[in-house]
Amino acid sequence: MEFIDPKLNDYVEAHSSGESDLLKRIQRETNLEVLQPRMLSGHLQGRMLSAISQMIRPDYILEIGTFTGYSALCLAEGLADNGRLITLEKNEELEARILAYFEQSNKHEKLKLLIGDALQIIPGLEDGLDLVFIDADKGNYLNYYKMVIEKMNSNGFILADNVLWSGKVIEKAEIEDIDTKALQSFNKFVQADERVENVLLPVRDGVMLIRKK
Repeated sequence: MEFIDPKLNDYVEAHSSGESDLLKRIQRETNLEVLQPRMLSGHLQGRMLSAISQMIRPDYILEIGTFTGYSALCLAEGLADNGRLITLEKNEELEARILAYFEQSNKHEKLKLLIGDALQIIPGLEDGLDLVFIDADKGNYLNYYKMVIEKMNSNGFILADNVLWSGKVIEKAEIEDIDTKALQSFNKFVQADERVENVLLPVRDGVMLIRKK
């Protein structure tokens, strides 16, 4: 679902800071060479991720769902001088592509890619997370949230992508779409969680911005 007129979206992007040449190339090559290129964050959302990260200046970022590395590089723009970003991806076929893009970034020494099942990897990660971006399989959003919230510093932030799911989250509860049900449950849980403050932003397919108190 397009939430704003395409011409207005073009205007918004034209009046937002531009992408780096590397990010432009990742976007172009992802659209040409990778299945389901819509999964890539893209210009507007990427600039939002970068801006939030630069406001927070996190020491420790976790991304769940790397895809081709675009959003990881955007988040890394705000890392503190001695900061680090760990990003998780289950599709091992994307590993070489992601690492090649990371190597071309001036942040490459701060980036670590782990290939595998996030549900198995997250429990073994260190505590002290400052910023988490969840953009993986929708059925496990709530599981990821419950895992990372316990590992976060006070005033740490979680960003969860696709929480409007092309508008399907406002459909009736008896719908059969498993992913839609999972996102409805995730949004409801976060809204009721007294440990956090949250705002659902209608950017692209919806981004839930969550601050741990």
